[in-house]
Amino acid sequence: MKITYKGDYALKTILDLSLHFGEGPITINDLARRADIPIKFLEQILLDLKSAGFVESRRGKIGGYLLSRAPSEIKLGEVVRFIDGPIEPIACVDKSYKGCKDLSTCVFRNIWSKIRDSTSATIDSITFEDLARRAKESSAVVVYQI
Repeated sequence: MKITYKGDYALKTILDLSLHFGEGPITINDLARRADIPIKFLEQILLDLKSAGFVESRRGKIGGYLLSRAPSEIKLGEVVRFIDGPIEPIACVDKSYKGCKDLSTCVFRNIWSKIRDSTSATIDSITFEDLARRAKESSAVVVYQI
């Protein structure tokens, strides 16, 4: 499994919207600037995320984008699979795969399946609320006063 640039940018976009959840719509310019994403690419990503029900758009003077659901209700795995497809380190771990004559005896397939299952379990257990909390903690500035 490899996360594409589009996948990475989609995750950063959802994270940014999670960090500002409840503050109202965020403009595409603010999203692009904060996540360092080219606006034209971000426009397409936001259309995809909107069609999947992850984000909503608002028009007008105070328009922009916001999450359709609370960050606690959006799993990392959902977004990864939507943008980049199934979690498969190799094609043969797909249950419907029929392209290999050694499928039933292959010693590697079991290992790749375990990797797929471990990766899936990890990304399916993490919400964007968790990620927003981690981002806030990692960017917290320590102030030492005497």
